[in-house]
Amino acid sequence: MDRSLLKPLQFVVIMLYVLVAGVMWGTWLSLGRTMNQYDAATFLADGKHMIDNLATVMAVLMIASMVAGLAAVVLLFRAHSMTASWFSLLGLLLMAGVLVITLAVEVPIDDLIRNWTEQTLPPDWQEIRARWAAFHTLRTFVSLGAVAAAVGAALTLRQPGANQH
Repeated sequence: MDRSLLKPLQFVVIMLYVLVAGVMWGTWLSLGRTMNQYDAATFLADGKHMIDNLATVMAVLMIASMVAGLAAVVLLFRAHSMTASWFSLLGLLLMAGVLVITLAVEVPIDDLIRNWTEQTLPPDWQEIRARWAAFHTLRTFVSLGAVAAAVGAALTLRQPGANQH
């Protein structure tokens, strides 16, 4: 296996994971911690803007991060760089968790919000908003874990001929 591909691939994985986590961190830091205090009009306006601005971009970033992460895991295991392999696998599993939370919880709520108006808000809209915020917090910190694991993989990659454990 050509080990010269590993470092550039790990760089790409780290960058993609950082972009995913960065969007989530920024949203959590600037919106998610206080959105439960927004009135209906502000919540709907901000929510719809965020959905419109991020839905397509995040879909591309998350798919690309999963593909690159899987490639890194496969190449690292083939290179017998075991510590880096396990870190990389952990990062991929954490990013998969982010994807599951996104698709199972966040996107369905986004789809509801996209169609709401102030006049058509359901009676439990505040509980739905709180559920979105809680799961967004979870996926934010899971995504940061994925970044840490990807960096750990890059830092533990052994040079060819080094003793592997």
